[in-house]
This record gives sequence, C-alpha cells and structure tokens, in this order.
Amino acid sequence: MTPFQLAAILMTLVALATWLNSRLLRLPQGVAMLFVGLFGAALLAVLQRLLPEFALFRQIEEMINGIDFASTVTGYMLAFLLFAGAMQVDLEEMRRRWMSIAALATLGVAASIVIVGVGLWFIARVLHVPLPLPWALVFGALISPTDPVAVLATVKHGKLSKTLQVILEGEALFNDGVGIVAFTALVAVATGAGGSGPLTAVLTVFVEALGGLALGMGASWLVIRLMGTMDEFVTEVSLSIALAMGVYAGAQAVHLSGAIAVVGAGMLFGGKHGREAIMGETEPYIKGFWTLVDEIMNALLFLLLGVEMLVVPFLIGQIGLLVAAIVLVLAARFVVVLPWGFYFHRWKAESGATTILAWGGLHGALSLALALSLPPAPERTIILSITYAAVAFSIIMQGLTFGPVAKRLQQSGRDKEHDHFSA
Repeated sequence: MTPFQLAAILMTLVALATWLNSRLLRLPQGVAMLFVGLFGAALLAVLQRLLPEFALFRQIEEMINGIDFASTVTGYMLAFLLFAGAMQVDLEEMRRRWMSIAALATLGVAASIVIVGVGLWFIARVLHVPLPLPWALVFGALISPTDPVAVLATVKHGKLSKTLQVILEGEALFNDGVGIVAFTALVAVATGAGGSGPLTAVLTVFVEALGGLALGMGASWLVIRLMGTMDEFVTEVSLSIALAMGVYAGAQAVHLSGAIAVVGAGMLFGGKHGREAIMGETEPYIKGFWTLVDEIMNALLFLLLGVEMLVVPFLIGQIGLLVAAIVLVLAARFVVVLPWGFYFHRWKAESGATTILAWGGLHGALSLALALSLPPAPERTIILSITYAAVAFSIIMQGLTFGPVAKRLQQSGRDKEHDHFSA
C-alpha cells in the first residue's frame, strides 16, 4: 500500500464519517472523528489477530505506524489550522481582553506546569512508578497549554458571551509558544543535555513570541495592501495561502515562534482592514476556501489522533497513574483560571465563568505531537500513554459536554438576574 492509497482511505473515512455524523449522530465534529479513529484502530487490531493470514491488515498497521504524527501536525497542518482559526477571532474584543489572555497564556501555563509536574511526580512515587521530577515537569509542559484546534472547534457549540469566547480562543492561540519553549528546556534538563536558566528561558519566550507576532502581522499588513489593489479571486486566494505558509516557515527559519506568527497574520487578515481588502468578487472565495481548510483539516487531524492509538503503549499496571494524571490536569486548570473566573463572575456578571474557562480549556493533538517527539528514554512510554489518556478524555468528555454545561450555566445566570430585577 502506497502513502497515497493510505491518504485516500483516510479521506474517504473523513467524508463518510462527516456524512454519518451530520445525518444521525450530530456530535461535535472533532469528537465524532476521534471516535471513528479509535474504532478503526481497535477494529484493525482485532482483525489482525483474528485473520493473521491477511497481509493487508498488517500493511495498513505498518503504514499507520510509519506516520510521523509530530511532523504532520507541527510541520504541515498547524500553519493552515491556526491561520483559519485566527481569522475567525474578534480582534477588537481580543484587544480589550489582552491582559486576561496574556496572563493565562504565560503565568497560567507556568503555574500549571508546576502543579501538574510536581503533583504527577508525587503520585508516581506513591504508586511506585519510576518517573523522576524533571520528566514529570516535561509532561506538565506539554499538557498545560490548551490546544487551539480543539478549543476553536469546541467553543463554536458553546454559545458563550463574547468575553469568555475570546478569552478561551485567544489563550489557546497564544499559549503554545510558552509551552513549547518550556517543553524544550525541560526535555534538555531531563535528558542531561544541558539547559538554560529560568531568566534565559523567560527571555527566549519573550523574544520568540513578540518576534513571531511582529513578523506575522507585518507580512499580513503587506499582503492586505497588495490585495487592496485588485479584485481577482485566484490571485488573492493564492496570496492568503502564501501568507499562512510563508510566515510559519519564515518564523521557524529565524528561530521565532511559527505558531504565534501565523496567529498574528490570521487575526489581522480577518480584521477590519483585511475584510475591506477582499470586498467584492474575492470575498466569498476567500471565506469559502479557508472554511473548507478549517473543517477538512480539523476532521483529518482528529481522525489521525484516534488512529494513533495503535502506536501508544498502554500498560495495565499504569492505569492508576493514567486516571490520576487526568484528574490532576483538570484540577490544575481549575486552579489556574480561578482568579480570572472569580473576576469575571464578580465584576462582569459572567455566570459560571470559572467552570466555563476550566472546562473549555481542551487539550489535543499538539500535546500528543510533543509527546511523540520525545527522544528515546525509559520514561517516554509512561509520558506517551498518560498524554494520550489526558487528550482523549479532554476531547471526548469535555468536548461532548462543554456546550450543554456552558448553556446551562449562562442560562442559570440570566434566570438569577431576571429574578433579581423582578424582586
């Protein structure tokens, strides 16, 4: 089986699952695709055991095992997904909430890394699982940033207030840079490859983030000016594709944050000046193209995430650690958002703000991609399995229930407000 044939199988599964979901299941798209991937992986494993004489099943599994998931996500898909998602963000509302977003994307991630890392190390010692503190902190670094793809796909179904929606979206779009830099530094410490001090790490985050943002927004401004001189949809769609790919690759080439660069480019492109530049014949083509990119790549990514279960080792003796890690990650998220949740609940009348911000902080494919990129080490197996468990729980449980939970909390707040005024 060739890679093209495997890609054809995956895209066929995406198309069929999308049709089935829209006609019958009506689940959030990411959750439905993850279920399909998990079911496909489980079915393939069973068929290979029951029918070992069929070489096709073994070939499919070998092809799946050969997929470099980490490179596929961070090297190819992330630029398009982040650009398409950032285009949908309300830039003006994000500017008004920049302090909350910046605090959660930096201090919030740092606090979560410490809480999750130290907590997991302690639990591992109690359960007699060999997991040194540096490796526990590595897990904290890869799981603490909320996943932009999962969050952006989920909040669409939450019917949130503009304030809470833009905070969840903005935090997810910007906290990856902090998490990736912290992850890289902690992996160096854990493997004994050396590492920079805390001050150097903070400075690195600052330079990579601001440099990437400046590069992305500068390139986006230039493209918007060029597009304002014409109304030719083929050329302008091509320019938007070049913008997304160019700033991501360019930022990485000069050691800046590619993720933040493409987010900055996408937000400016989707803002007022970008909308004015594409007015006319081009507008429906630009919006239609990037909507398709967002939906199809999201579906394919979550399908791959489910299929990747085939390459993740699960050990029966570590079930307790997996469950503890899921609870710990969720508890750390509640602790991190508590001050901001209290502020928005108390002063901005946002009912259930803490629960919404905590439950809406989903983890996804980026965390698994980082875990798969870990160098060979005895601790890699443990971290890979608990990462997959935490990600699967987040997408399935939080993704399925976020919409109803947010709706109920906000409706409860409106009912109380109505009762107050009625009295």
